[in-house]
Amino acid sequence: MINWLSNPKRFERFANPAARIFGWLAAVLILAGLYFGLYASPAAKGFGEGVRIMYVHVPSAWVAMAGYSAIAVMSFISFVWRHPLADRVAYNCALPGAVFTALALATGSLWGSQSWMTWWVWDGRNTSTLVLLFIYLGYIAIWSAIDNKKLAARIAGIVAMVGAINLPIIKFSVDWWDDVLHQKATIMAPNSPGLESSMMLPLMLMFFGITFFYGWVVLRGVMRDIRIQRDEAMMRKTKPAQATLTKMPK
Repeated sequence: MINWLSNPKRFERFANPAARIFGWLAAVLILAGLYFGLYASPAAKGFGEGVRIMYVHVPSAWVAMAGYSAIAVMSFISFVWRHPLADRVAYNCALPGAVFTALALATGSLWGSQSWMTWWVWDGRNTSTLVLLFIYLGYIAIWSAIDNKKLAARIAGIVAMVGAINLPIIKFSVDWWDDVLHQKATIMAPNSPGLESSMMLPLMLMFFGITFFYGWVVLRGVMRDIRIQRDEAMMRKTKPAQATLTKMPK
């Protein structure tokens, strides 16, 4: 499958319908999630109405980590197998990933101000998530600062792969450092208490909705890059022909 998608034309044949499907799924799921999260779910004991921030905060944090995982994997594929589109996928994962990381930090801070009466604490999860945002921004800066895009992709890919060590730190920081502000895993962990169905439904709707929205943004970004590269290639082909015509004797 990876080799099949390495061809830009085949990638476009896959990405065009996939992007449309992702876009519609994202719109429907996010609208449904907002409805159930804001109107059809109860306030939580101990958190009050502020628990509704969870329906944006948790999916944003998930996408922030999943997006960076995609960057690291695509960078590894490019580094080892020289996949033609892997670097473009990684690059287009970066900006929306950074936005969702910032959104996770902002909503987490807002949630903390309502629930724990503090905007920020330098605990393991907050600090490692902030580091993730800086890694995202550093990755984007490397692409912007180096004109030679092959060299930029190489250096940015190495940074991305090294920076992936921060992902398990974010995931397990609550357990490793006995974080008292962030809740431990309540959905996937064994013997976890879980969530009430009235809260689980909007959380899952937003979770999948934001994930599909992220995929829609990435696919559209890669297709845009393919079109730009194709147009540039066509211009390079037409320039020698135009130069030949201007030199022809009258």
